[in-house]
Amino acid sequence: MIMTDLLHRVLITIFAFVTILWTNTLEHAEAQTPTQVDVELVLAVDVSNSMDSEERILQRKGYEVAFRHPDIITTIKSGLLGRIAVTYIEWADRGRQHVTVPWMLIEDKGDAEAFADRLAQERLLRMRRTAIDDALLFSASLFGHNHFSGLRRVIDISGDGPSNEGGDVSKARDAVLQEGIIINGLPILLKKETHDEKLDLYYEDCVIGGPGSFIVAVRKTEEFVKAIRQKILLEIASATPKIWHAQLQYRRAPRVSCSAK
Repeated sequence: MIMTDLLHRVLITIFAFVTILWTNTLEHAEAQTPTQVDVELVLAVDVSNSMDSEERILQRKGYEVAFRHPDIITTIKSGLLGRIAVTYIEWADRGRQHVTVPWMLIEDKGDAEAFADRLAQERLLRMRRTAIDDALLFSASLFGHNHFSGLRRVIDISGDGPSNEGGDVSKARDAVLQEGIIINGLPILLKKETHDEKLDLYYEDCVIGGPGSFIVAVRKTEEFVKAIRQKILLEIASATPKIWHAQLQYRRAPRVSCSAK
């Protein structure tokens, strides 16, 4: 009888141990499983010296206002999974990239407001030169361990000038495209020199790429906020405006130089 009771207690202990171990294993597996989303979106924003205070304020405000707009949530909800993952970085020189807002899941109004609030609270940065190649490679690296798995991975990069530091932007772009990441662009043409440099052509030929890639150019201050919202909506919806489609294969020769000036 004593041996039977002892065996019974041992079996109960073993069963309890196995149950705890199995539960912990399941919880660990669930924690390691990435969250499925319609799109993983990196918002990569230029804060180099060429961006004056007004432009930097407008740019930041544009993204903040965009995520408070009801069209954003409507468009997110229309996706296959009804949720996206977004991070916001600021960039300039080689090695000078700052994650302003880390990866966040957005699937309802509260999430979008939280993202906008976080963005509004962060101080505005200003750095020196412009290294688009480094910004693209850094942005691409953020997809690696973000605990999300998107049907699409997109880098949305803005800027008001070509690279003046670093290497050939097209080589960095092609390396990013090889990873299956789409690059869209927001060239800011508010200053005369950006028109002279053909910044829109530069973004089309040297920066963007991937299926359905596009640019939305900002030519007037009053267009800034609307252009940013329009661009984000297109990226979430995976719509394709008829501007210029850049692909990795069969790309024509650049109409402008893609090397740093």
